[in-house]
Amino acid sequence: MGTMLKDTRYRYAAIVGIALAYASCKTPALVTKTENRNTPASYGTNQDTTNIAKTNWREYFTDPYLVALIDTALKNNQELNITLQELEIARNEVRIRKGEYLPFVGLKGGAGVEKTPRYTVAGATEDAIEIAPGRKVPDPVPDYMIAGYATWEIDIWGKLHNAKRAAVNRYLASVEGRNFVITNLVAEVANSYYELLALDNQLAILRSNIKIQNNALEVVRLQKEAAKTTELAVKKFEAEVLKTQSLQYDIQQQITETENRINFLLGRYPQPVARSANGLSTATLKNVQTGLPAQLLANRPDIRKAELELAAAKMDVKVARATFYPSLGISASVGYQAFNPSYLLRTPESILYSLAGDLVAPLVNRNAIKATYYTANAKQVQAAYNYERTLVNAYMEVANQLAKISNLQKSYELKQKQVDALTRSIDISNDLFRSARADYMEVLMTQRDALESKFELIETQKQQLNATVNIYQALGGGWN
Repeated sequence: MGTMLKDTRYRYAAIVGIALAYASCKTPALVTKTENRNTPASYGTNQDTTNIAKTNWREYFTDPYLVALIDTALKNNQELNITLQELEIARNEVRIRKGEYLPFVGLKGGAGVEKTPRYTVAGATEDAIEIAPGRKVPDPVPDYMIAGYATWEIDIWGKLHNAKRAAVNRYLASVEGRNFVITNLVAEVANSYYELLALDNQLAILRSNIKIQNNALEVVRLQKEAAKTTELAVKKFEAEVLKTQSLQYDIQQQITETENRINFLLGRYPQPVARSANGLSTATLKNVQTGLPAQLLANRPDIRKAELELAAAKMDVKVARATFYPSLGISASVGYQAFNPSYLLRTPESILYSLAGDLVAPLVNRNAIKATYYTANAKQVQAAYNYERTLVNAYMEVANQLAKISNLQKSYELKQKQVDALTRSIDISNDLFRSARADYMEVLMTQRDALESKFELIETQKQQLNATVNIYQALGGGWN
């Protein structure tokens, strides 16, 4: 009879195990996506692998004032420091995931009292028991216990390990996110610094032009006294001088705002920004070496971040799939328990221990698990598209800056000739005006055109320097 009962139990256990395994191993089909990692062979015809992205920013930027500003920004910038805390959060997430697949061990102790009704099986049993001659179980019954316990989920399907791998990839992605912030910060400080130098140059040109206009105004006044021109010409020249003088306050306001933008990036309150006294005249254009597009995969922090986020999303899919399978948990405890403190540590009478295993798998109403699985897959597909988009965007940024550098160089050469021609035309127009061979409006328009051309030349030079900064950023430089 006992043998038949034991065989029946084993048979039922086997049936339940087979049912669990069959039901849990049926996972829904998914439509997945594999990311495209291909890049063009080169930027145009250049096949040189030398890449300025490998150059440290301290070597790429040689202006000591700019280097000092960037160095301060990397220490004090609030956005960067916020990113560093996100990095710490991601690191702690890895620690959490790592602890989940290790055994949990703890120590517990307790004390209590229980009153069992007399006219029950438990109460009558306790009343009949003698723990010693003439001594029965106390009523109510105290209870004292001290024990150690452990629980452990056996990671059969790799669910917990994959969750840790996903957390590790997200931590590494946050590291690349920090590098991306550093790259952007270095570029933003450099661009703002060059804008400040350009404004200094424009202000110097404006003040020089005011002197030229004042000299022309004196000539017109003398011409008027000699009855060679009218009061209208004098007033026109006076108005032009006043207009030019008012422009310097517009530039000074832009200088203040640019200085404060730099101060904000440096994490400090408004104050003068130390810079080269010679403006853009000391800034030199860099010899740009782009390397090959395939190097973007290793150099660009945003591409590396997208790649790691994609790897984490793939791990999430494996974790979600593992929830369809049975999970095995083991729990155990060992310690002492007694109704009297004097008996608590008696061995073996007061020893307690337990050992249990649980096999759990979803059978009915698995909609929540399926939804989690589908969501994880959708996020993985989303991450694949995001990776491709980031890669294409990186290539476009480099291509745009390369074209910009080339076009700005041609534009600068032509504008330099324009400035030279207009500068010479100022003297010519003044001479013609003195000899009554040119109208005063021609003199005014010549001076105005010369001033505008000089401003445009400075703006083009600033854009050239910005382009060298932006292509350094686009190639992935600045964070190493």
